[in-house]
Amino acid sequence: MTVQSPIASAPIASAAAPAGPPRATIRRPKLERRLRLAAPLIVLVVLCLLLGLANPNFLSTGNFTRVAAAASIPLVLTLGATFIILLGSIDLSIEGMMAVAAIVLTLLVSNDAGGGAGFGLLAVPIAVATGTAMGLLNGALHVGLKIPSFMATIGSWFIGLGTATILLGGGSVRILDPDIRALALTRLAGMPLSVWIALAALGVAWVIQNHTRFGRHVYAIGGGEDLAALSGVPIRRTKVIAFALAGTFYGLASVLAAAQLGLANAEIGTGRLFTTITAIVVGGTSLMGGQGGVLNALVGILIVSVLANGMVLLGIPPYLQQAAQGLMIIAAVALSLDRSQLRIVK
Repeated sequence: MTVQSPIASAPIASAAAPAGPPRATIRRPKLERRLRLAAPLIVLVVLCLLLGLANPNFLSTGNFTRVAAAASIPLVLTLGATFIILLGSIDLSIEGMMAVAAIVLTLLVSNDAGGGAGFGLLAVPIAVATGTAMGLLNGALHVGLKIPSFMATIGSWFIGLGTATILLGGGSVRILDPDIRALALTRLAGMPLSVWIALAALGVAWVIQNHTRFGRHVYAIGGGEDLAALSGVPIRRTKVIAFALAGTFYGLASVLAAAQLGLANAEIGTGRLFTTITAIVVGGTSLMGGQGGVLNALVGILIVSVLANGMVLLGIPPYLQQAAQGLMIIAAVALSLDRSQLRIVK
């Protein structure tokens, strides 16, 4: 009789690698990430539905046109600032740059302060180029002198405001040129021309972001500047170009703002910085850089504009509107953060 050894009868241990984590555990982070990315769009849809239920006038065609018109100038500003945020930097010079570019435009066209140079629409590219030049200066100060972008651009902000005040002596100049005013007053397919210009700017920004080497370099720097440098990305040149590009969008927004108001002064950009940064954050672009983009900017601007429009329709006082915007910023950052990747919060 053969006696079987207990060792021989024991199951042989598999030499295969240990099993990985359950599939549900793997899928959960991916699902959470997708929800974070989709959160701004979900917020926009829910906000529109709630405001439509609270006030049926919100869903009218006329009100949608007002929202689009109100969002056009902030959208152009946000497109420029988005490229800076994607770098992981910040640009606080928006209001000063707008003031200078708008005044340059006004002084080159027919106005009520001496007639102007009568350049007409030719003044538009000059005003835009003024914004580009100021953005280029921001980039040169930041990169060349190694000044943090926060300090370089806040300095440019006040330089711009001071220059604008000197140019007009602290007053305002009205635009009399009908071609410039037409940029805001002309309607195409029921929408103000400024809306179509803003959408065209969005298209250009999207192409630059997604289909150029510069756009890839911006994301690379925002994702990790040290690694980008090791990979051969031209850090200094990319940053200077990004600030110049942002200035170009600010210059265009200045033209639209001056055309809309029919005048220019040193205060034409007042309050625009807050709206711009709010829209970028609410739209889901990370202030740490490397995540987000111009389509997020569009969603963010629509959320801010829809909320502001809805609160006006509901008769909410202005000071409560500001409180609501502050809460919105905090909520947006809280929803968009990937806390599993955070080690230190400063």
